[in-house]
Amino acid sequence: MGIIAGVLDAVNASAADAGALRVLAVNLRVGRMTEAIPDALTFAFEALSEGTISEGAELVLEIVEPTSFCLECGSEFSHDRFHRICPNCGSYETTLLSGRELEIASIEVDLPDEE
Repeated sequence: MGIIAGVLDAVNASAADAGALRVLAVNLRVGRMTEAIPDALTFAFEALSEGTISEGAELVLEIVEPTSFCLECGSEFSHDRFHRICPNCGSYETTLLSGRELEIASIEVDLPDEE
């Protein structure tokens, strides 16, 4: 709930600043390593957006799979949440490149007609 509350605060403020009538869609990039549950995010979005400019908007989730870089051999590789061992050399000396994202990629709004 806390994640979506922060997202909605930012989305609603941006939409209001743009003079939007309502928010149509919110595209959110979520890294698999955040362990956020898509169904829980969607439920929280629907519940917390009630009575706001975002009520009825579609939440589009882009799940970002984890990738890491091996500090020993220089390989870049994809993996699941639990196995960050380099498949090339077997090293545990790796650094996460992606998979912890939590960002608003875009917002689609309905603007008033300009005459």
